[in-house]
Amino acid sequence: MRHVQRVPGAGGPHVRVRRPVDPARYGAAPHERTGHVRGFRDDAEFGLVRAALERGIPFLGVCRGLQVLNVALGGSLLQHLPDVVGHHGHAPAPGGFGRMPVRPVPGSRLAKILDVETADVAHYHHQAADRLGAGLTATAHADDGTVEAVELEDHPFALAVQWHPEADAESPLFEELVRRSRP
Repeated sequence: MRHVQRVPGAGGPHVRVRRPVDPARYGAAPHERTGHVRGFRDDAEFGLVRAALERGIPFLGVCRGLQVLNVALGGSLLQHLPDVVGHHGHAPAPGGFGRMPVRPVPGSRLAKILDVETADVAHYHHQAADRLGAGLTATAHADDGTVEAVELEDHPFALAVQWHPEADAESPLFEELVRRSRP
């Protein structure tokens, strides 16, 4: 069920640096595994999300993008998912994507886009949505109950996934974002 794919990325070959959303933004103290927070990055990304939402610009959040969207709308995060779900399947190896199934909620935008009952997707995250922000609906879950996708119903296209569709050549999410972005 779990396959690890090496991730070339920031910080050198096969290293992926996790940059958490500042827990103070959702009223929490940092977990011991939260890591280094970059306030300037939070400020920039929260500003971009708010601007996209205010202007009705199509939005696809990926991994941290789901977390930023959720917190921007008043939600909170689970700061270290293995403490909650009891396993490291969402980030099985340093610098490596794991693969896990997610189940889209029938009738959701995501379910219509993916057109599958279960999708085997690339994961690399140790945080996830906890309390959902205002207007968000969970539209996919992992088998362990982790929220894997959210949608904002009162927006032309605001969708965020906790996984990494850029690691999958067959993911239709970017094509749908482009389609929704055309005038």
